Amino acid sequence: MSQNFEETFKRLREIFKPLEKDLAIKFDEPGKYYLLSKKLNEKKQEIWFGGVEIKKNYVSFHLVPLYFFPELLDGIPPELKKRLTGKACFNFKRPDEAVFADLENLTKASFEMFRQKEMI
Repeated sequence: MSQNFEETFKRLREIFKPLEKDLAIKFDEPGKYYLLSKKLNEKKQEIWFGGVEIKKNYVSFHLVPLYFFPELLDGIPPELKKRLTGKACFNFKRPDEAVFADLENLTKASFEMFRQKEMI
């Protein structure tokens, strides 16, 4: 793992840290960190909230509420949108504090949407 990836992983993991008291930690190991809702869906399956994972070429930040509520992406800053791959994954090669601040705001909004929809 490159030093940039480790630093990026650490910083992105910090975005999720305040949510740990309301979510369940699925993985918390070097290079892999996932959070789940403590509630199950109607099929009695876990609801994944998000996670951070070091991949071969980047660090991925997954924010699953964006699958359920794509309107959360309306009006996100262009610099954050450039990092979006697929519907709910943002990729980084190095820390970017300005983009991380926007991602932190989006994560808080996503958490609140999950709370409002009683998914937490």
